[in-house]
Amino acid sequence: MAALASFGKPENWRSLHGVLASRSSILRVPAPDARRLFVHMLVRNLATPTTKPSAVAIGAFDGVHRGHAALLALCVAQADDTLIPTALTFEPLPRHFFNRESTLRLTPMAMRYRLLRAAGAERVLALRFNAALAAMSPEEFVRVVLRQRLAARQVLVGPNFRFGHKRAGDADTLLALAPRYGFEVNVVPPVREGDSVISATAVRQALIASDFDRAARLLGRRYCYEGRVVRGQQLGRQLGFPTANIRWPQDSLGFSGIFAVRVSGAGLTGHPGVASLGYRPAVGGKELLLEVHLLDYAGDLYGQRLSVEFVAKQRDEWHFASLDALVEQIRRDAVEARGLLSAAPQSSAATLTGG
Repeated sequence: MAALASFGKPENWRSLHGVLASRSSILRVPAPDARRLFVHMLVRNLATPTTKPSAVAIGAFDGVHRGHAALLALCVAQADDTLIPTALTFEPLPRHFFNRESTLRLTPMAMRYRLLRAAGAERVLALRFNAALAAMSPEEFVRVVLRQRLAARQVLVGPNFRFGHKRAGDADTLLALAPRYGFEVNVVPPVREGDSVISATAVRQALIASDFDRAARLLGRRYCYEGRVVRGQQLGRQLGFPTANIRWPQDSLGFSGIFAVRVSGAGLTGHPGVASLGYRPAVGGKELLLEVHLLDYAGDLYGQRLSVEFVAKQRDEWHFASLDALVEQIRRDAVEARGLLSAAPQSSAATLTGG
């Protein structure tokens, strides 16, 4: 009960029960700036209020694109040496909680955490988005999350930010509540690419259209997907093309096909490969899977976490009349992938680290 006491009066506890149902999970790694005494943290719930004041950037941060990076850069600048630059995000994403239909998710939580950290966040609070959190009024969210949990002194949001029960709160609501709860609000204008606003929706549209160059311009890096290699049916190995199999979220399909890719992680940096994303109709597959054949590689990658960078789409998934026809097409895909990758600039993205 001691932890609950920090949330104020007992009548406030019921709506928080679902948010606080699981224990806090905190991941710590050394901070990059020796001037600070803080550490990087991934916090999954509200159970432990901070004792240090924060500058807080709020958003879904799916993809952590250039617009998100600008918001976080301003958050870091306003934090100076007195506040903890904090990214406040949600898991699952609110759009996935309310809309159960399949939607392309740009970054799994582990990847989102690493990207937010790389953008300058010294603490990431990934609130468990559930019915209890969705039922909070805008003022309750401000009081419990921003004031009591994060001790916010600076709050940064985009112009389209909405929060609270039935999205009743917006940037103007924050501005109105700020004096009462002791923080300042900065509404950060969107970043543009040409005439278009950079957004997660724009990134999804580019990926669905297989326009990976446009997606890279919006993200500020090549689009990558990260995951751990799992054991499959080993059919690729039997056909002479072993693959590293990475599960793809079953409710997150926006594009599929055969792609030229580069792979990092497990000691590799930008290693060339050819990947299949989809249900693998050629072999009667039923599970959405990312399969990557690494060119000129013979190591064991089971259990390793890899980052797969999508460079170009080669073709759609096809059915084949025989396994021999499939093998011949895979050979052609590998040759084409080599040519596409040799012509594409090498990404400057850092090698994947972490588990």
